[in-house]
Formats: sequence, structure tokens, C-alpha cells
Amino acid sequence: MLSTRPDMVSQAMVEEFQKLHDRVEPRPFAHFEPVLAAELGRDWGTRFHRVDTDRPIGTASLAQVYGAVLADGTPVAVKIQRPGVRAVMEADMALLKKLARFAGRRAPRLNAVIDFEAMLGVLFDAMRPELDFVLEARNMRTAGKAAAGFKHVTVPDVLTATPRVLIQTLAPGCSIRDADPAAFTLQQRTDIGRDLLAFMYRGYFLDGWFHADPHPGNIFVHPGEPAHVIDWGMVGRMDRSLSTHILRVLLSVAQNDGTALAQAWIELGEATPWAEVSAFSADMVALVPKVAAASLEDLDFGLTLTSVLERSTRRGIRTSPMIAVLGKSFANIEGAIRHLSPELSLLDVFEAELLHIVQGHIGKFVSGPQAFHTLIEGIENGTRTSQHVRSIIRDLAEHRLTLNVARPQGPPAAWAPFGGASQRLRDAALLTMVVLWWRRSRTTR
Repeated sequence: MLSTRPDMVSQAMVEEFQKLHDRVEPRPFAHFEPVLAAELGRDWGTRFHRVDTDRPIGTASLAQVYGAVLADGTPVAVKIQRPGVRAVMEADMALLKKLARFAGRRAPRLNAVIDFEAMLGVLFDAMRPELDFVLEARNMRTAGKAAAGFKHVTVPDVLTATPRVLIQTLAPGCSIRDADPAAFTLQQRTDIGRDLLAFMYRGYFLDGWFHADPHPGNIFVHPGEPAHVIDWGMVGRMDRSLSTHILRVLLSVAQNDGTALAQAWIELGEATPWAEVSAFSADMVALVPKVAAASLEDLDFGLTLTSVLERSTRRGIRTSPMIAVLGKSFANIEGAIRHLSPELSLLDVFEAELLHIVQGHIGKFVSGPQAFHTLIEGIENGTRTSQHVRSIIRDLAEHRLTLNVARPQGPPAAWAPFGGASQRLRDAALLTMVVLWWRRSRTTR
């Protein structure tokens, strides 16, 4: 992630870290041939007309990738897992979990705000499909369907997948990091950048399923071709509620509303008993105007999330563990697109996608199963409410009504009176207002 953050490390460090994406020191092909034989059979060579074994086209910590041509003449990429890497990765995960538990015991107050072990758990859950290429292939097929609605984004086709070998169609061009912007027209660069951002936004806010590692080495571009998004081993998943809260966070930034951002962030997590809610709100009021209208050249929303996280931690606001994966994904995609289209405005692209996202949410809200579930909850809550009303009327008639008033603890979401159904109704109302706001602002412009 640091390789995409020139705002945090020097250019020399950026260039060195970039080598970890796809330029790890290669191992000889003989090191990987036993894996091919074990996964595809000893006659694996009959599948190919040629395999370029002298020089891999990609080398990373978990696998090496070789260019090849199938027997029918189709150019492909062959991804082969490093022998023994599963045991190494699982040992690393176990060690990091121990360190997280140790850190939690040593700093219980900080751990109450940032649950180190929970954040690592979310990150590891997203990473585990990288160890099984069958799962990665399944992710690629799902991503391919999601990309079908975009003209300038696509995902390679899976041709063969086993747990340790993945054969896919070859992405043309080169990493977006190595592409020469001058080789593209301004329209091509803008179209690719907008579609990449829109594709990721829909994953974050509509599908609840997104590429968690879209660093520059995982995006290939070529003039006149759509951007190819590769390496789908690491994906993040969010439920509807979390996705809606993240949407509200970004919408608050787009509207230059620091108070709304603070409220959305608190509802995304939880205010601890020692939380300084008013101070956190003041922090957001000061932060948002600095990022509300910047281009990608000036704004890094991944950095903005980091800044919000830093302030919320200091003010005692507990944060959702999903921020670990989401912030990484945001930082990666912004760092990747910055190489090709630095003049893009993240928030302009977000606003352009907003109507589609909102319509999708409303469609899900009124869909058969969801509508039925909400209706049942509404009937149950309505029955309980009518019983409460009758009880109050009876107490009033008999002059024995007592009203106890107490100051609620925690953010408003913690003491909402009608539970899940009203939360969904509130979300639907919010999304409807977003549509009206968006249409009005577009008409004004």
C-alpha cells in the first residue's frame, strides 16, 4: 500500500515498494514445474504450443506468472503458486494474531477503539482465496459479470483453474504504473480512469463485494483497449448496513458536511464511554473543506479515511474492522489511477455514479425477500406500538401516567425506538433524498 502513497513516503521508497507488486526476484522455472505436473498431470506440456519459461511476466510473493500460447494458438497467462507458500503464509498469520493479542493486552484502551485482532481477521479473510486459485477463479467470474456494464473495464477470462495453477486470457499492454500517458488520448485516459473508479464504487456501495488489492501491478492498460483488472485472490465483502454507512461518509465529504461525516462515522462504529463526540465533530468540520473539491492530483480519499481514523481513535470512537480492508482498497485504486489520470476528481465520479447506486439500493429495498422481511417487521412493530398507545391512553384516563426522562447514552442510532425496520426505512428515506438532491444539483449546474 505504501507504494501508492507518495504523500507518506519518499519517491525512492515508492519505487522500491512497487517491486513487491509483481517484481519479486524470480525463481527458476524448474522450481515451479513440479506444481504444474501435480496440478495438470505429467503431460501438462501437451496443453501448450509454447511456454516462455526463461522470463516470467510477473513475480510476487505467492506466485509467478508465465506467458504462454495454448495448443490452439490462444495467448494466455499461467499463474503458478510457489511451493510451500501456504504453510509460510499461515504461519505468518498465526504470528501476527499473537502480536495483535499481545498489543491488545498491553494497550486495552486503544484496543477498545481499534480492535487489532478483529482488523487482522477481516484482512486475513480477504486474503485466504489467494491460497486457492479455484476460489480466485470464482471471484474472477463474478467480477467479469460486474464489469460487463462498463466499456473501459474488463476482467480476463478463466480457462483452467486448480488450487495451485490458474490459466487465464492474457491482458494486453502493461501495468498502469508503467504506461506512458502520452500514448493515450486525453479522452482515453479519462474514460479508463472514470470507469475504473465507477467500477470500484459500485463494488463498495452497491454490490458489497470489491477488489481489495487493486494496486498498479494489478491493472493493465493499452491504448484503444479497456483496462484489465487482474489478480482477484483478495476481495473484501461488506453487508448492506456497512455499505450504506460508508456511502454516507463519502456523501458527507461530497457535500462538504463535516458534522454529517462525524455522525455517519460514529454510526459506522461505536462511541466508547469516554468518547469526545463534540470534539470529533469539530475535527471533521475542520477536515472536510480541505478535501471536498480536490482532483485526484490533490486528494487521496484513502488518506482521508486514514485521517478520519486517526482523529476518531484519538477521540475514543470505535471503528469498524472493515476499514482496514476498505482503506487499503481505496488507497490502492487511487494510487493506480493517479498514474494515468491525475486530473480526475474522485467526488465528481462519485456524484456521477450516485444515482445508479441509489437506484440499486432502492431496488434491493423493494425486492421480494427484502420487502417481505421489512413488512413482517413493520407489522410486528406496529402491533407493539398500538399496544403501547392503548396502554398510555388507559393510564391517562385513570390519571396514573408516569413519565421517566433520562439522558440517552451513546449516539442516536443506539437508542432508535423501533429497531431494524425503522433503520431500513430511514435508509430508504435517506437514499430517496439523495436522488432528489442529486437531480436538483445537476439541474442547477
